[in-house]
Amino acid sequence: MSQLPQQVKIVEVGPRDGLQNEKESIPAEVKIELVNRLTTAGFANIEAASFVSPKWVPQMATSTEVMAAITRKPGVIYSVLTPNMKGFEAALAAGADEVVIFSSASEAFAQKNINCSIAESIERFREVAAAAKQHQIRLRGSISCSFGCPYQGEVPVSSVADVVRGLRDLGCDEIDIADTIGVGTARQVQHVMQSVAQEFPLAGLSGHFHDTYGQALANIYASLEVGVSIFHSSVAGLGGCPYAKGATGNVATEDVLFMLQGLGIHTGIDLDAVVDAGQFISAHLGRKAVSRAGNALAAKRLG
Repeated sequence: MSQLPQQVKIVEVGPRDGLQNEKESIPAEVKIELVNRLTTAGFANIEAASFVSPKWVPQMATSTEVMAAITRKPGVIYSVLTPNMKGFEAALAAGADEVVIFSSASEAFAQKNINCSIAESIERFREVAAAAKQHQIRLRGSISCSFGCPYQGEVPVSSVADVVRGLRDLGCDEIDIADTIGVGTARQVQHVMQSVAQEFPLAGLSGHFHDTYGQALANIYASLEVGVSIFHSSVAGLGGCPYAKGATGNVATEDVLFMLQGLGIHTGIDLDAVVDAGQFISAHLGRKAVSRAGNALAAKRLG
């Protein structure tokens, strides 16, 4: 295996992917405060909002308000999820630096989640992709169920590679290989990452691992070993997994940072500030953070 990357970019997804499954409505000012704290902590890329129909994702109904009020830091990429042209136009008006389009490596998941085939989902985004290029906005593609699917089970590596090619041809600057249900394991992750790196530059591939089965940190380490240097994580481990009752979803940012710090890998992020942000949002939600490192570091301070 090659030497581990010396520097890693963490895409903080808590404000969007983390909060979107929360049942209780979270006030815009709490979301704004969270994004501002994460900006101050030093993230280079924050997934701040989602311009989807409030009918489908009520929690994201305040996205315009959030994007208008956050304190932006030059050089930081504030990303938003855009499922269609209506979403793209809202993102453009809100001053998003990056729009995120999404497909799935599983045909069954695509049909259940976005009511169309994988090929149709990529075709639907052609207009959004062209508009992003025209307005010089970064375009990121995300591929759900790259390591397993709640409906069809195993997902062939060839299916993931096919979707990577489709998103590459739309002009994506970065492509997320996502383990939506957290079933991926280290060797499998390496195999998938090495395979898709033949279709898209390794420097633009990111790992989005869920910790449902406790494999996320191992999968991040396995990805580092093959040269992946972009990872997604969620402050305080925000974001449950809708397909596994009571299970955790996104890997906690604090845990990822603690591991990377131990490996001597540079992120430019202040772990203490992230712990504070995690404790802040967890207190608002009235529950303990899911992050083991975050809770341990917070407890150590009190001790």
